[in-house]
Amino acid sequence: MNQIIRIGMDTSKHFFQLHGVDAAEQPVLRRKLRRKEMVAFFAKLAPTVIGMEACGASHYWARELRKLGHEVKLIAPQHVKPYIKRNKNDGRDAEGLCEAMSRPTMRFVPVKTEEQQAALMLAGLREQMVARRTQLSNMIRGYAAEFGITAAKGLDKIEPLLADIAASQTLPVLARDLFVMHGREYAQLQAELKKIEARLMAWHRSNADSQRLAQIPGIGPIGATALVMKAPDPRLFPSGRQFAAWIGLTPKDHSTAGKTRLGTITRAGDERLRSVLVAGATAVIQQASRGRGRASPWLLALLARKSSPKLAAIALANKIARIAWKLLVTGASYHAGGKPTASAHAA
Repeated sequence: MNQIIRIGMDTSKHFFQLHGVDAAEQPVLRRKLRRKEMVAFFAKLAPTVIGMEACGASHYWARELRKLGHEVKLIAPQHVKPYIKRNKNDGRDAEGLCEAMSRPTMRFVPVKTEEQQAALMLAGLREQMVARRTQLSNMIRGYAAEFGITAAKGLDKIEPLLADIAASQTLPVLARDLFVMHGREYAQLQAELKKIEARLMAWHRSNADSQRLAQIPGIGPIGATALVMKAPDPRLFPSGRQFAAWIGLTPKDHSTAGKTRLGTITRAGDERLRSVLVAGATAVIQQASRGRGRASPWLLALLARKSSPKLAAIALANKIARIAWKLLVTGASYHAGGKPTASAHAA
């Protein structure tokens, strides 16, 4: 077999399809491996470049293959799709990966460490629990309203609502018992969520980048940790604008024949990260609209120019993302009304 210079690997839970080429770009390896055969096969193979689509499991295999001396490159799935020929199957997926990773302008995803994946697991668990709490509180409100018992908005009104339900003498016994079950689940969820948020805050306090990002107006501990955990190495982006575009905070561009057509935001990147930045920007705009705080002249001009506060929030979130990129790249600290100041953690 000729020397393999590059292998595209299509991964799944149990089977892995390989497509390798030599220096003349001729296919010299087409093989399907079972999961248990992976380590033994690559341990015998001379060090080479291996490409995979970026997913949760691919980071694990990237770390394992690097231990065996191979160079691993992860590619976002949307960047591989144009290189996959018709009639999709595992073999063509692996071939498309092998072709995509050879392109000189291709962008690659950094391989996450086990610690980074554990941190993402912590953030994901909190997000799931918050969603479950919202779902459960809405269920309690909805069922209570069916029996004529209502409460004001807010999570702090759920426990008083449950107390009113428990004190009601008009509810059927079955309904009262089911409300007790919902109340028990809600209390348990609140307790577990407090523990998760405490661990997340501890992670935030132990990370210098996260603490510096939290100095930016519109970014709190949740937004700062999300940026550090979810964003790849910011040095992979040549500018803050490209970083904001990766998050999905720039408009879609569908221009042709000299005509510029800009649409809504691209919604690329991580949806949770984007929503946190937009929520933070919305909070800053609300404070500025009420005359609180010290709004910058740029923000005041933006609010006067934009027809909708939502559009202003997107523009401000874009600027926050670019500021965050600058701080992450330079290691500087945020300074309101001026340039970022040098930090002891500067790169």
